Amino acid sequence: MADLQRRLAQAGFAKLDDPAGEYGPATRQAVAEFQLSRGLRADGVCGAQTWSALVEAGYRLGDRLLYRKVPMLRGDDVAELQRRLASLGFDPGRIDGIFGDTTARALADFQRNAGLTVDGIFGRATLAELVRLNHRQEVAELVTTVKERERLRRAPRSLQGRRVALGENGGLGLVTSSVARALRGRGAEVVTLNHPDDSQLAVEANNAMVEVYLGLTLAPEEPRCEACYYAGYRSESEGGKRLAQLLQEALAQALGVPSQGVRGMALPVLRETRMPAVVCELGPADAVVGQAASVATAVTDALGSWAQSWE
Repeated sequence: MADLQRRLAQAGFAKLDDPAGEYGPATRQAVAEFQLSRGLRADGVCGAQTWSALVEAGYRLGDRLLYRKVPMLRGDDVAELQRRLASLGFDPGRIDGIFGDTTARALADFQRNAGLTVDGIFGRATLAELVRLNHRQEVAELVTTVKERERLRRAPRSLQGRRVALGENGGLGLVTSSVARALRGRGAEVVTLNHPDDSQLAVEANNAMVEVYLGLTLAPEEPRCEACYYAGYRSESEGGKRLAQLLQEALAQALGVPSQGVRGMALPVLRETRMPAVVCELGPADAVVGQAASVATAVTDALGSWAQSWE
């Protein structure tokens, strides 16, 4: 518990009202504030996701060697490396704080262009050159943002032949099936995924090589409709955000429930997928299941509008 409080303080969320080692109201509030700042569900409970985020927040660029390994390195230092590479035109993929294959290739490309040893390891020499060049370079937009937008602009303007993943983690299987049928009726190739673990859903969506991911999750019993897209490390998915806005409007109207708006979050399934991704939280269960056909129509129309919107 004392370690938790220490890490919260290091991350800028110090609460001194609780005794050291005691998980009191002040510590719970600090955890909730930290969760909110990191795009996690702010319940004030330090579970596995929150603890991992706290550990990641403790790393600064240059604190450790960064390289491709299994499991992949994660942390704020990785995100800073990705941002600096992207600002110089080397595409590390999504700015997500995860050192994967795309980040490794971008790092190697940078080393090659900078005349450094091309070993894919981020150490002192690479850090010094990266900092030197970043000080000389000012960009209005990261290469990752530009490339995502260009991919979406080059894609077909309809759902015909588009590969879509539908993810569901329990309670909305009937609705997911209805959405899948409606999308197939518009010519889309649909992959349905069911797993309680968000990270596993992300793995399966990535392996399926889909172009867009839509997750449906059951909200608490109050009427609710909220759409979330990836945002983190001063970066966001433009494709995910636009889809979230379209889905939010269509689903709230179809269900006749209050719209909660859209939120940029770093939930595992949003952070770890490589394509534009949205998670829609819908409730209550009886209303959503009872209007499965309307939900399917709303989702299909929103995805169709999204495909057409990239000019």
